[in-house]
Amino acid sequence: MSPTQWDLPVELCCRPMAFVTLTGLDVVYNAVHRAVWDAFCANRRADRVPISFKVLPGDHEYPKCRPKRTSYEWYIPKGILKTGWMNKHLNLVPALVVVFYELDWDEPQWKEKQSECATRVEIVRQSLQGRNTKVAVVLIQKKTPLPPGEDVIASERAAALCNACELSGKSLFVLPHTDHLVGYIIRLENAFYEHAQTYYYTEIRRVKSHKEFLNKTTHQLLFVRHQFKIAFFSELKQDTQNALKNYRTAYNLVHELRAHETNILEIKTMAGFINYKICRLCFQHNTPLDAIAQFRKHIDLCKKKIGSAELSFEHAAWMSKQFQAFGDLFDEAIKLGLTAIQTQNPGFYYQQAAYYAQERKQLAKSLCNHEASIMYPNPDPLETQTGVLDFYGQRSWRQGILSFDLSDPEKEKVGVLAIQLKERNVAHSEIIITLLSNAVAQFKKYKCPRMKSHLMVQMGEEYYYAKDYTKALKLLDYVMCDYRSEGWWTLLTSILTTALKCSYLMAQLKDYITYSLELLGRASTLKDDQKSRIEKNLINVLMNESPDPEPDCDIFAVKTAQKLWADRISLAGSNIFTIGVQDFVPFVQCKAKFHAPSFHVDVPVEFDIYLKADCPHPIRFSKLCVSFNNQEYNQFCVIEEASKANEVLENPTQGKMCLVPGKTRKLLFKFVAKTEDVGKKIEITSVDLALGNETGRCVVLNWQGGGGDAASSQEALQAARSFKRRPKLPDNEVHWDSIIIQASTMIISRVPNISVHLRHEPPALTNEMYCLVVTVQSHEKTQIRDVKLTAGLKPGQDANLTQKTHVTLHGTELCDESYPALLTDIPVGDLHPGEQLEKMLYVRCGTVGSRMFLVYVSYLINITAEEKEIVCKCHKDETVTIETVFPFDVAVKFVSTKFEHLERVYADIPFLLMTDLLSASPWALTVVSSELQLAPSMTTVDQLESQVDNVVLQTGESASECFCLRCPSLGNVEGGVATGHYIISWKRTSAMENIPVIRTVITLPHVIVENIPLHVNADLPSFGRVRESLPVKYHLQNKTDFVQDVEISVEPSDAFMFSGLKQIRLRILPGTEQEMLYNFYPLMAGYQQLPSLNINLLRFPNFTNQLLRRFIPTSIFVKVKLKNFLLFKFKVLKTNRLLFHVHFTEQYFETNSDSFAFYSMYLAVLLFISIKLLFIESNFKDLYFLR
Repeated sequence: MSPTQWDLPVELCCRPMAFVTLTGLDVVYNAVHRAVWDAFCANRRADRVPISFKVLPGDHEYPKCRPKRTSYEWYIPKGILKTGWMNKHLNLVPALVVVFYELDWDEPQWKEKQSECATRVEIVRQSLQGRNTKVAVVLIQKKTPLPPGEDVIASERAAALCNACELSGKSLFVLPHTDHLVGYIIRLENAFYEHAQTYYYTEIRRVKSHKEFLNKTTHQLLFVRHQFKIAFFSELKQDTQNALKNYRTAYNLVHELRAHETNILEIKTMAGFINYKICRLCFQHNTPLDAIAQFRKHIDLCKKKIGSAELSFEHAAWMSKQFQAFGDLFDEAIKLGLTAIQTQNPGFYYQQAAYYAQERKQLAKSLCNHEASIMYPNPDPLETQTGVLDFYGQRSWRQGILSFDLSDPEKEKVGVLAIQLKERNVAHSEIIITLLSNAVAQFKKYKCPRMKSHLMVQMGEEYYYAKDYTKALKLLDYVMCDYRSEGWWTLLTSILTTALKCSYLMAQLKDYITYSLELLGRASTLKDDQKSRIEKNLINVLMNESPDPEPDCDIFAVKTAQKLWADRISLAGSNIFTIGVQDFVPFVQCKAKFHAPSFHVDVPVEFDIYLKADCPHPIRFSKLCVSFNNQEYNQFCVIEEASKANEVLENPTQGKMCLVPGKTRKLLFKFVAKTEDVGKKIEITSVDLALGNETGRCVVLNWQGGGGDAASSQEALQAARSFKRRPKLPDNEVHWDSIIIQASTMIISRVPNISVHLRHEPPALTNEMYCLVVTVQSHEKTQIRDVKLTAGLKPGQDANLTQKTHVTLHGTELCDESYPALLTDIPVGDLHPGEQLEKMLYVRCGTVGSRMFLVYVSYLINITAEEKEIVCKCHKDETVTIETVFPFDVAVKFVSTKFEHLERVYADIPFLLMTDLLSASPWALTVVSSELQLAPSMTTVDQLESQVDNVVLQTGESASECFCLRCPSLGNVEGGVATGHYIISWKRTSAMENIPVIRTVITLPHVIVENIPLHVNADLPSFGRVRESLPVKYHLQNKTDFVQDVEISVEPSDAFMFSGLKQIRLRILPGTEQEMLYNFYPLMAGYQQLPSLNINLLRFPNFTNQLLRRFIPTSIFVKVKLKNFLLFKFKVLKTNRLLFHVHFTEQYFETNSDSFAFYSMYLAVLLFISIKLLFIESNFKDLYFLR
């Protein structure tokens, strides 16, 4: 049997489609026929009907149909399913034969053409004699036919052609060769598909009709055969539901057959075929759970049907193929849209297929282990006359024999021997590797890393058995990293053992040394005797000798390897191998630890290297080198001991470089750092430990950083979580787990011995020259030199602060934008011990907020470290946070001449601009001067002079100024009219005289200007007297370009009598002024309401009296007219015997006497009040005294 016997037939695995043959087409020499054929077979989309087309000649001989059996009474079947039956109905026996013939309806030689076409159809029928295959005729025409019923000639000739060819009207078609050829072809296909379905339906009925002649005693095989055929025809008919139903029935019938050693293979073969069909249809119907359930049922029923014990490897091969086929179906369904999950994906089925392939390999190894003298039988019992078996699953030497008794045991024995000898030549490892590779791809796709690694190990082992050691090493190397990182030490040891064998058999020096180093280490679970053997082999390799063979290796492979090792020894090449240990676990552990996280530059840098060996025997190393990121330090950290190659395992306790298993070796290194490295980090980049010497072979173990290998991080985590108490060790030993790697340290500057003090008066005021006094004093024992000062805004703050902060050493001039925020390296000079100096810094802060200022002092000093004189640069810095605040708040408001608040001003009418300056500084401020810079749109009424010159404001005090302004008419200005700027010149009162004055510019708000048609102002005295005439003159000015008609009326007041026009109507010309004179006569004293002047403008009805009252006074203060009299009005708030409080509520007076007489009278009144109150026990509201 060939190794491909277990592959499923192609005709079983393909999708069954109706088979239609096309005759009469010359696709080679006729372009029209070629175009028709291309339209049928090229670019078939999924939406076209499933038909398989084939071009055959008209006289093609189809398979002959056997005579129909009338009775099955004496018929004994020889097998279940013939090997050629599926192929016959897929590719040989058509459901429909289509005869193509070029014939137009208006053909002049119609009779001859009709006769020729009928002859061709008859030839096809003769070749199909006995078959139910349908026949159809397609006429290829050059013209597009008319619609049915319109062409009478075409209808008559079509009927005549059907009669001549003995065809029904549904079997005659017309194919016009026009631009729409593909559309006509698709319509033809649909018609062909209907004929094909009719044919397969007929075949299904024909097979079903045989069932009534069968009995279950002698025709059990026929029941299976017929049920399979019905299902297969249903598939060809594209009736997949009925196909699935019949396949399930056939599957159950297969397992009802009586199984024996002689027919067990045929039963399993047919069961496998039918199971494949069922699972395929379930996936096609999108019911994957049904497919999985069917496959599990299939495996459960068949896994114990082993058959002959001598050929049990065949059962393993069959089981492997079942899992592989289902995995292929599953994977194909996923590609078509099915969703799989981690726990149910094709990878598990490929894995199981590989498992049975491995079992097949083991069984073949034990059953096919014949001596070399045994020859393959001649003649070959596995050959047949036709080259193929008649029935699926039968033995070639007893085809068609269904008896359970072996008629020729000797022939059976020879056949079994031939199968065994053929099996021995099968490349089992290749089969296993292919299946494992498929499984790995699936597990990688569904993110199952551990399953993937496990199967890759098996692949590596198979490559090892197949003697492909290069691929084996590549795979094993890949998975070792996963097992190291997760701590699967037993599995890792097994993999390393296989990898060591591969490297030995290929004589790969570096790989052999690397795997030996790890198998000797703590991660290896080998026994001590095995480790000793590996250690001895490692030393032999280092001594340029061949190692002993690894156990359990193939004898022939070992002989080849010994020759390779001999060649390696004789070849002169590089004898130094550098192996990075960060990716594996060697037998030596290394940790580096600096004594401190930082060292001052004047103190030697010290660190320890800890080494620990895990091999079975003490071992001597030849050299230890420590490398740094600054390579100038490498020369100070080298230990080297000369030794011969054969002394690696001798004198184990002598020398620093001898490591005893389980003991920690500590090596101390120290060096003085360079001053250039101050502020830099010194890192251990690598530690190199050399084993062997250059005369033989030398292995350099390279630890990156401060040591540690692939298992160190996991071990450190376990040690941190462990609550196990560590045993007490001698003072000179340490616990390995307690050592923490510290591979870097920082070199910092020498500790400065100076003091830096800052003196200032916070907070700073915006834009002032803020003084910061820096005092530096030396406490060093020797002179310090090159003292430099860096001061200003500390870097790293907001960029806006940097732009608005300026520092200078000269306080006599203001800083501008050109001054920096940080002054660097200001030379100060040298300082002797105890000497001090002061430096003044001036800072100008343009915005409010907190700022951090830095004062950094650096200097040089000579010191001695480790008998070496070095120049140290020391520095000390101080930081201070200074808050910047506004020195004052400025409030600006516009009021009328009556001190009423204005939302807007009126053109050419004076108004007042008032400024309030409120001190917000905690320190006294001196306002040197103030200045009002008016915009061009504003004019002043009087002189603009500062009213706050040299005013000193304490915290919370304010200073106010008032300016009278006028705004000419400017028309409608959007957004208002600019007023100008208010400039305040100020400084701290405590500042020195040379400190410049600060000018703070306040932009005054815009004001809205409106034009009024009529302006009214009044001339009247500041006060009046009772019963004394009070003249009042009103000025009415027309502000428009029109003549104004004005109605004026005066409303009387109870406090006044007046003379003048009470009501008048007058006309005022443009730009002119009209005066109105009145005499008011006050009747009462106090603040009295003047008679109200009402004006009505006929042209401007919106001009109201309320607006008028903004310009003219509405009340006046009236005094009483008395000679040498004083009037007091008191309000007694509280009296209690001799204690009382008096509040002056109102005071009206007028006197002609001199001041002395007035005050004498005033004191007399107070004395009189005191005497009277001695006798008053009650509360009084108002007391009036008049003298």
